[in-house]
Amino acid sequence: MLSPFQYVFVQRGLLEVLLLSVGAGLLGTWIVLRGLAFFSHAAGTAAFPGLVLADGLGFSPPLGAFAAALLFAFGVERLARSRRSGYDSLTALVLVGALALGVILASDVFHSGASVDSLLFGSLLLIGTRDLVLAALSSGIVLGASVLLGRRWLAIGFDAGSARALGIRSAVPDAVLLVLIALGVVSALPAIGALLVTALFVVPAATVRLVTRRLRPWQLGSVALVAAEGVVGLWLSVEWNVPPGAAISVLAGAVFAVVAGVRLVSPSVRRVAPAVAAVLLLAGCGSGHTSSSGALPVVATTTQIGDWARVVGGTDAHVSQILQPNTDPHEYEPRPADVEATAGATLVLENGDNLDRWMGKVVSEAGGKPTVVDLGAGVPVRRPGETSGPEASRYDPHWWHDPRNAIAAVGEIRDALVAADPKDAQAYRRNAAAYIVRLRALDRTIAACFARVPAAERKLVTDHDAFGYFAARYGIQVVGAVIPSQTTQAQPSAGEIAKLLALIKRERVKAVFPESSINPKLAQAIARETGASSRYTLYGDTLGPGQTYLTMERANADAMVRGFTGGRIGCP
Repeated sequence: MLSPFQYVFVQRGLLEVLLLSVGAGLLGTWIVLRGLAFFSHAAGTAAFPGLVLADGLGFSPPLGAFAAALLFAFGVERLARSRRSGYDSLTALVLVGALALGVILASDVFHSGASVDSLLFGSLLLIGTRDLVLAALSSGIVLGASVLLGRRWLAIGFDAGSARALGIRSAVPDAVLLVLIALGVVSALPAIGALLVTALFVVPAATVRLVTRRLRPWQLGSVALVAAEGVVGLWLSVEWNVPPGAAISVLAGAVFAVVAGVRLVSPSVRRVAPAVAAVLLLAGCGSGHTSSSGALPVVATTTQIGDWARVVGGTDAHVSQILQPNTDPHEYEPRPADVEATAGATLVLENGDNLDRWMGKVVSEAGGKPTVVDLGAGVPVRRPGETSGPEASRYDPHWWHDPRNAIAAVGEIRDALVAADPKDAQAYRRNAAAYIVRLRALDRTIAACFARVPAAERKLVTDHDAFGYFAARYGIQVVGAVIPSQTTQAQPSAGEIAKLLALIKRERVKAVFPESSINPKLAQAIARETGASSRYTLYGDTLGPGQTYLTMERANADAMVRGFTGGRIGCP
């Protein structure tokens, strides 16, 4: 039952939860008492543009997030005082502006990736020393401020008019509370994210409020409940392989619902409720994670690399693949099983070029010492205009769409397996050699198929710019993309879509190709507007269910040829 806590990454997450519980529990009571639940949630979300800006400019993301949260807090406070309006309406207005600014910065300025996902959803399994220090500092400051200013906050919270009549007129206590809310939610962002921050700061305090009205028991109960829900939620996330932030949030909501429901039923039902809850909780035990004994433990980030590693490794390597079919790597949040597999891996195979940027933190925080191979750093064939070197393709990580790069990657995987497991070197070399023969045959087959299509008809429009290498290899003209970026986290503007519509019509493009891991609606709408077809789907970032790299590239070639020719011909 307690086996998940043997892992270093779970122990760090546990320590983070316990450190946050003091500040979150205490602040939660003041937030609920003062009616600032929406404000506290908005303060965390408003940190979005600050983190994106800090990450893009290369300075401390928590510092940028805290500055943005402070600006939000005092902006709302000042507007509320000057306009004599309540917090809620102004909070909503400023929040919309902050989110819009964050989206613009993330999509069009910095093309931010994993840091934005961590801000919005958190990653309790990837907690570092800096996160622990920030959580401890935040909770310590909140505790000290509660001792010094708690009576003033309490007086203002119960009756602001009477408090002013008693001489409590200074705005400093309220200002300090707003600063502490900003500090608290920013310190929780690495663990649970802005969108789920109320699960720590509001829901536990609101739950305890249902059973007590006295301040001290309320505060102590809130701290204890935050800690308990955090620990149990973390355990459930590992047992069920779900994101920790979501597990904690669902658990917090369920506990609130149970407590609220119990208060409405008879005393006899109340007595058996804890036993029922314990049985339901223990039902999650024993799921465990198993791996092949005796085989070399290997972790591969993408579906393509996982396929290559399984082919080359054969029965002598146990490959744990992080991304599953039709999963967008640009927006992926590592799961507990991913970190667990990495903790025990001997070899980690990465795509590189920022596609799986999140894997760097997984490796550093998992507690193991695997050899990490960045396959993208050594690809021999670049897109036109790119030079050699590890940073040349950092804006286009889809190098595997040129089979010659796949051949080079298979060679690197072979060499890494041989170095990690010399006793099975002969099998690795034999498997790789046979597979490289098939990759070369694939390259020849696709080239011969595209040779049947006139060059003037090879005009490609896709969901996002993922096929530059494929197009360069087979003489295809990339007209444009619905998302004009190598990452799906960018967002197309109205002006860009209008230009793309005009370009498709001018170039007489016959097909717009949706991608399997992206919502196809926008691509389909553009196709309808221009009279192009959208019936052929491509696999840009990921293999489909049951696919291999070989079948994926054959499927892409067949779809493109059919789209280019209006369905007249395809690739056999």
